[in-house]
Amino acid sequence: MKASTPPTRKEMIRLLNEDLAREYQAIIAYIVYSQTMKGAKYQHIAKELEKHAGEELDHAIKIAKQIDYFNGTPITKPKEVKFSDNPDDLLRFDLENERVTILAYRERIRQAEAMGEFALSETLREIIVQEQEHLTDLAEALGIDNPKLTDKK
Repeated sequence: MKASTPPTRKEMIRLLNEDLAREYQAIIAYIVYSQTMKGAKYQHIAKELEKHAGEELDHAIKIAKQIDYFNGTPITKPKEVKFSDNPDDLLRFDLENERVTILAYRERIRQAEAMGEFALSETLREIIVQEQEHLTDLAEALGIDNPKLTDKK
């Protein structure tokens, strides 16, 4: 881990709002994807995606609470949600979104700890546990290994 200047509270609000936009994206994607996947092959994973949607909503609430703690206002706009008629594409979109989210939260934990905001870092650690479970579920549904969690695809 590289040492860097801790972000200001204002910068942390901006970064957490980016995270919140990704959580909104995940909620929408999981809801839409779970209801539009067709075929026996996808019935089980569609049910799992419904569960993921609820977990992502819980994450969004936790992030919004942290933004409020920093005296910021949670944003209302999600990141773009991709769509395809191919269920495997939908799973790949979710997999990539989870990968990016985990990387962002790892960085956010380092930043929170540099600021001395240990409650935030603990909240993010709890969220990462579920995000990694989502990543694994999606990789298994696609029949692939978990992707490496680096900044490069």
